[in-house]
Amino acid sequence: MIDQFQNQILVSMKKIIAGMLLLCSSFIALSKENPAYVIYNAKGGEADYDKMVKAALEKKYIFFGEYHNNPISHWLQFELTKSIYADKKSNLILGAEMFEADNQYIMDEYLAGYISEKSFQEEVRLWPNYNTDYKPLFEFAKVNKLPFIATNIPRRYASMCFKKGVESLNSLSDLAKSYIVPLNTFQFDSTVNCYKELLNSDHGGLNMATTQAIKDATMAYFIAKNMTPNGVIIHYQGAYHSNNYEGILHYLKKTAPIEQMMTISTVTQEDVSALAEENKGLADFIICVPETMTTTH
Repeated sequence: MIDQFQNQILVSMKKIIAGMLLLCSSFIALSKENPAYVIYNAKGGEADYDKMVKAALEKKYIFFGEYHNNPISHWLQFELTKSIYADKKSNLILGAEMFEADNQYIMDEYLAGYISEKSFQEEVRLWPNYNTDYKPLFEFAKVNKLPFIATNIPRRYASMCFKKGVESLNSLSDLAKSYIVPLNTFQFDSTVNCYKELLNSDHGGLNMATTQAIKDATMAYFIAKNMTPNGVIIHYQGAYHSNNYEGILHYLKKTAPIEQMMTISTVTQEDVSALAEENKGLADFIICVPETMTTTH
């Protein structure tokens, strides 16, 4: 009787294990057929996360071009930051388009533990998706005592540039100008493709293009200003600001060797099994995400 009961248990366990194996194999097959993302190199060959990390560890300036509402972008930003920190430790510097230069002192006060998170969130002009998408990075910097640089031009001055032209910024006070790339060094190049596209678009024009350019130049300025001899900086920005080694890199390469820079971009495609021709060459590594991927906002 006992042997019969044990046999029944054994048969049941075998069925359960067989069912679990079938479920696992189905999940693996599904994940292969419908991956959440695929990483490609600039030429469109498949790469992987480890290769991307290895390449990043050889550079001083790492630009992570995101889609602002893409969860894969934000997850891989955090994972890459952890991986690079594991090697670089206190030499790592973080910076982001999502923070404006005149909020730097408030950010520094929170990172140092002088003010509460409540005060920080109330006083800094945070993006609406800060808590879901950027807070993990900022808190990682706080826990590990890393600098986090606000690189973007204050939005009120970007608006001023768009409405009145870049020349209007010369009328600002010296304090206001300290939050912008030095205006006597700023040069707008209409031949750079990302600016040329804005000049020729229905919703663009000269003021739109120069506003985009002064954002890029300001981000490049604060990246360069905060770099240290042994430092490595990861900068998070919309992919448009670093695609094709333009945008921020167009200005940064005036003061830093382009060989020390690496770019990552994010794209979406209906089919991610191969990188579309128009997405090749956008960056050193391209994260290709299905168009059906959920968004964070």
